[in-house]
Amino acid sequence: MSRARLRPEFWTLPLNRLTPAEWEALCDGCGKCCLNKLEDADTGEVALTRLACRLLDDESCRCGQYDIRKTLVPECIQLTPATMGDVAYFMPATCAYRLRHEGKPLYHWHPLVSGDPETVHSAGVSVRGITVPEFEVPEEDWEDYIIEEPGT
Repeated sequence: MSRARLRPEFWTLPLNRLTPAEWEALCDGCGKCCLNKLEDADTGEVALTRLACRLLDDESCRCGQYDIRKTLVPECIQLTPATMGDVAYFMPATCAYRLRHEGKPLYHWHPLVSGDPETVHSAGVSVRGITVPEFEVPEEDWEDYIIEEPGT
């Protein structure tokens, strides 16, 4: 996406003031939102696993079918400013959408701040190289793949 169409430092604005292009550009490309999570029904605690959505490209840490992801994976969460209040609690702690929803600044490694899309990877924040495809592990074994969130 060309940054020429984006306002300078748009990422400091409230989420509901972003254009659709700015909203999409806010993603840091870490891929953590595409990892399956386990939520304890009693406590609400959310655990992150290494098990990636079947559409995640482990190298780029991006969805391989982003434009049609909801058709292929109906349970995929579509983030919008309106849905953030309901889903922010299970988004990664370093997620730009969650950070801005909570009124916090972006980290220095975020590509919008650093100017380099590789800094999310070189900072050890992304899931590059650590994922296992979800279809390779029976759901009853997912607890065996719980991990700490990279970069926190």
